Amino acid sequence: MTGTLLSIDGLTKAYPGVIANDDVSFDIREGEVHALLGENGAGKSTLVKMIYGLVKPDEGHMRLNGSPYAPAAPHAARASGVAMVFQHFSLFEALDVAENIALGMESPPPMRDLAKRIREVSELYGLPLDPTRTVGELSAGERQRVEIIRCLLQEPRLLIMDEPTSVLTPQEVEILFETLRKLRDEGVAILYISHKLEEIRALCDHATILRLGKKVATCTPSETTARELAEMMVGSTLQSPESAPHAAGDVVLELDRLSVASPSQFGTSLRDLSLELRMGEVLGIGGVAGNGQDELLAALSGEIRSAKGALRLKGRNIGPLGPIARRRMGLLSAPEERLGHAAAPDMSLTENAMLTGAQREGLVRHGLLQWGKARSFAEAIIERFDVRTPGAGTVARALSGGNLQKFVIGREVMQRPEVLIVNQPTWGVDASAAAAIRQALLDLASQGAAVLVISQDLDELMEISDRFGALNEGRLSEIRPARGLSVEEVGLMMGGAHGMEVAHV
Repeated sequence: MTGTLLSIDGLTKAYPGVIANDDVSFDIREGEVHALLGENGAGKSTLVKMIYGLVKPDEGHMRLNGSPYAPAAPHAARASGVAMVFQHFSLFEALDVAENIALGMESPPPMRDLAKRIREVSELYGLPLDPTRTVGELSAGERQRVEIIRCLLQEPRLLIMDEPTSVLTPQEVEILFETLRKLRDEGVAILYISHKLEEIRALCDHATILRLGKKVATCTPSETTARELAEMMVGSTLQSPESAPHAAGDVVLELDRLSVASPSQFGTSLRDLSLELRMGEVLGIGGVAGNGQDELLAALSGEIRSAKGALRLKGRNIGPLGPIARRRMGLLSAPEERLGHAAAPDMSLTENAMLTGAQREGLVRHGLLQWGKARSFAEAIIERFDVRTPGAGTVARALSGGNLQKFVIGREVMQRPEVLIVNQPTWGVDASAAAAIRQALLDLASQGAAVLVISQDLDELMEISDRFGALNEGRLSEIRPARGLSVEEVGLMMGGAHGMEVAHV
């Protein structure tokens, strides 16, 4: 590492009801990977938006390479050598890789020259990409490569990465880390945001920790334990999830050779899925993104009606039933995409509580919506799940991703489901909130509910699951007891070691 690349001095940004950043100061040096850590709502997103020109600070200033730096928009940041890979990809599925990359460039070269450059840069950094492939055909990891290569073509001096490993397999994570270390060795500075603390310890040279908008600590991650990092973030002792002793009960949900066509041209159809879910257990379903996870949740929730095979809830065929009828029977769900699918962005938290809680919480009487009861329900979710928000009248899109996730999961858990299906329950959520969500799922199972957790976080699944299976190309592996499974066995299951029989415990 050499000199300071970006100096941040006293940055402050306030919104109605909250100070997102309060007098934040720190330096990012050339040739270092610098972690930015904090709970959901701690101010990380606002800070990087100011660095990238999406938000203008109220107070404070920045210097880049020793010169004043105040980008009025992202194109100004990019022109100054600052690039960003966002947590949510901004790609058009019907276009090919080169076309998507061209759309993100100020003055793209001719497509033939761009395709050649994409091949050269992607091979140089160990992230090979075919510029002619349609993005809709790519895996989640390959789509992330598109975003990264688009940034690298700008030859950035500072690369900001927001939750870059949330959709990657362990093998893809290591490939990404090799790329980031190569960039670091070339003098590029990387500002790295992640809730995966062991990754922070393995990759990052320094860390700045935010809490409630303020910088509260700096440290060297390799010399700090993951628990110490988490406790600096939350300001208190971190409690690990614990499961009360309980035995699995009767089968409550059964899939028997279920096949469902994906409604998306670029989705993954489900093929001959069989499993039994019992009362009082947590069944974990792993897999790399894009192998049928969204379709599985949609098939179980009723958003997609089953086309072939049997789907039974408490012995009753529910294949033809829609989501509302299944909810009445006690089968609730929380999809992966929280903003737009699990929650309506421009509706308040009260209105979003009404959307799925109307039947089970008695929020409708004689055809009239009971808004007072809906608000009380929303406030109860906010309190129990520590959702950081000015109040129940706040619109969903105003919450940080992690706080909205806590609200979405809390909304379903508090409706006392008999069966709960959740996809990526702690995606983009900090260590403290993730522990609280996992504890809520374990508590639900200990009270007799059946819980099916679809997740790409293998550590999460091994921590809370009683049994485990993996999706690969729309097919399900054998369901096995989670305790005692090795990483190698899990990898084989994720890689396509399919089991066609129902596993009984």
